[in-house]
Amino acid sequence: MAQSSPWIRVGAHGVFLYTFADPVPHGESLSEARLVQPTIMAHAGALSNRLRFTGTLELEGLTIPNGELTPGAWGEGFIDRRHPHTYVHELMLSANDLLGGKDGPVRLSISAGKGFAPFGTDDPMSRPIVRFPVNHHLAQILERAVVMAGVDAGGVIVEGSLFNGDEPERPDQSPNFSRFGDSWSGRVTLLPHYTLELQGSLAEVSSPEHRQGSGTDQDKWSISGRWVGQVKGYPVYGLAELSRTSEAEGTFVFHSFLAEGAVSRGHSRLHYRFERTERPEEERTLDPFRSVRPHFENSIQGTTRWTIHTLGYGLELGGSLAALRVAPVVEVSYGRMADVGGGLFDVESFYGGTSFWSLSVGFRMNPGMHMHRMGRYGVLQDTAGEEKMGQHEHHAH
Repeated sequence: MAQSSPWIRVGAHGVFLYTFADPVPHGESLSEARLVQPTIMAHAGALSNRLRFTGTLELEGLTIPNGELTPGAWGEGFIDRRHPHTYVHELMLSANDLLGGKDGPVRLSISAGKGFAPFGTDDPMSRPIVRFPVNHHLAQILERAVVMAGVDAGGVIVEGSLFNGDEPERPDQSPNFSRFGDSWSGRVTLLPHYTLELQGSLAEVSSPEHRQGSGTDQDKWSISGRWVGQVKGYPVYGLAELSRTSEAEGTFVFHSFLAEGAVSRGHSRLHYRFERTERPEEERTLDPFRSVRPHFENSIQGTTRWTIHTLGYGLELGGSLAALRVAPVVEVSYGRMADVGGGLFDVESFYGGTSFWSLSVGFRMNPGMHMHRMGRYGVLQDTAGEEKMGQHEHHAH
């Protein structure tokens, strides 16, 4: 049988966003206007798609070098600001269906490069809500040098990987390749129906916040359910996830529950997220939005719990098949923070209260192909515009 021709698709994504938050650290309010999530994507395939490439270039190091104002966010040395991702966000090559027809309906794949380890749920950037959740570093393992294998046994997909444990410290930093293989993850995905996806993941991550490997280790698990379909003719998306991260052999334990959904009618979309996540309160620098690196066990001064409601509305201009899609969006978040257990950190004195709210107004821009579901390679490969669920996916993203 003749092989299909090689192909390549490109696209871009970005959000011009004004955000106001009250309070931020030290009880003040703050507003900022930034270009967030500036992304260039390239997908390619050859040998009848048995060889696949996924590339994602992130330019946040240029547009938000000091992070994006996001109350509750944390990770990679940023607190209450979402950190800028590394310039090379994904650079993955996958060999699919390795045995051809010799394994019957079973498909095998091997993927390697820099990207997401097979753990947890989709990167929030490919989901409907602009605001990143607090649990980003509990529910995903991103920007690692990773080698992974996958098996698709017809509705049951098993993935396993080895990667370096260290998180990046700045946007232009590469993984510490001398640590490759010190961490692992595994994920099982069930596809009982084309609209429904269930997953469970386990991971052991060695010293993620100390590049040389002298920091504390993490044990992680995640379970989730994702549904994309129609209700009375309206495209609907829903996700519920539960995750847990244990650090320093159980000395610190962080739980997260998140549920989000979106419903579309014509060009309009209404979306909502509820999140209840515990995060570490790390020793901060003179900049209250930054924490001390390298991170050691005694860097954690307490634990706080963030309970956040986010409601938003988006309007797509140009249609899902237009060459350039522009979507104005507005989101309002209200949340409460509370101390969990003991520790030196006191949330009320640090923030001047135990509640906050934020407003974000802006518009998404998306020329070319649609934003893909990041972190899905090999047997779970996702290429925008070729989704198995067709137009439902376009509305969900």
